[in-house]
Amino acid sequence: MSSTTDKIKGLANEAVGNLKEGVGKVTGNDKLVAEGKAQELKGEAQKTVGDAKDGVKNAADTVKSKL
Repeated sequence: MSSTTDKIKGLANEAVGNLKEGVGKVTGNDKLVAEGKAQELKGEAQKTVGDAKDGVKNAADTVKSKL
C-alpha cells in the first residue's frame, strides 16, 4: 500500500471508530464503545505507517540527490 492509501484508510477508520464510540456511549452499548475505540486506534496506527513510509521515501530521496 502507498503512504497516501495508508493515511486515507487510517483517517476513515478513525472517523468510523469515533462514530461507533459515540453511538455506543449514547445507547449505553459498552461493546460498541470498545469496538469504536479499537477501530480508532487501528486508524491511528495506519496513519503512522503512512507517515513512516513518507519519512523513509524522503530520506531515500535526500540520499539519492546527494550522490
